[in-house]
Amino acid sequence: MTATSLPPDSPVRVKVRVGRLVLYTTLVVITGLFVGPFGWLVVSGLKTQAELASSPVRWLPEHFQWHNFTDALTQIDFLGYARNSLIIALVYATLVTLSSAWVGFGFARLEAPGKKTLFGILLGSMMLPQLVTLLPTYLIFAKLGMVDTYWPWVLWGLASAPYLVFLFRQFFAGLPRELEEAAIVDGCGYGRMFWRIFLPQSWPVISASFVISFTWTWGDYIAPQLLLSSDRSTLAVAVMSAYNTPAGQPVPELQAAASVMYVVPILLIFLIAQRGFVAGMSTTGLK
Repeated sequence: MTATSLPPDSPVRVKVRVGRLVLYTTLVVITGLFVGPFGWLVVSGLKTQAELASSPVRWLPEHFQWHNFTDALTQIDFLGYARNSLIIALVYATLVTLSSAWVGFGFARLEAPGKKTLFGILLGSMMLPQLVTLLPTYLIFAKLGMVDTYWPWVLWGLASAPYLVFLFRQFFAGLPRELEEAAIVDGCGYGRMFWRIFLPQSWPVISASFVISFTWTWGDYIAPQLLLSSDRSTLAVAVMSAYNTPAGQPVPELQAAASVMYVVPILLIFLIAQRGFVAGMSTTGLK
């Protein structure tokens, strides 16, 4: 006998309804905690400066200031900075995904002395904060004449990322050994094996890697601020520093409106990549 065939007032059905109510309430609360800050940012972008500075806090504006979004677009070269961010993020995300997949494939499928030690060193490098390597990185790029260019992001992309290498290594290590043996019997080398067999199987990790690395670069403030001039800089730097009055005071309502538009590309990239992630998860085991 199932729960649906029991009387409405039976203890089992009451317990199921209470469990569902607790579950849904918990999901609503957790969703509110995640969505709440973005909702507050949108509301802040629709307020006046006086409403933002008012005490006690005014939760909703008296009149929606939709012109804040137009002013945020026109007061600075918003689209130009967005183009710079998009170029850097796409180049880095594409290169680091491919290079990390290649390194992860090597750690997962190849045998060599000291492989475990090298992998341990690679994972250990994730514990180094960015600020520790900031000054040496700047000095290296300055010596190479790469300051105020986008070449640092190209080199960073080609160098792979430890966390993404870990993701690919774990995925490739879980694929059947028979795939590799069949490819070797057919005369397939490891390079061709990677491009023709293993990489097409890894769409879930590729999607996750691309979204993660794109988000890293799109949201990075320190590296563009350090390495790029104002006209080549990214949208993250412009949103934080370009909306000022002639006296040098920040304009918070324009910063909030610009921040909302700044987040939109990330949401679109995630929604687009999510389809590939779900499709890859449902078909990888069948190929």
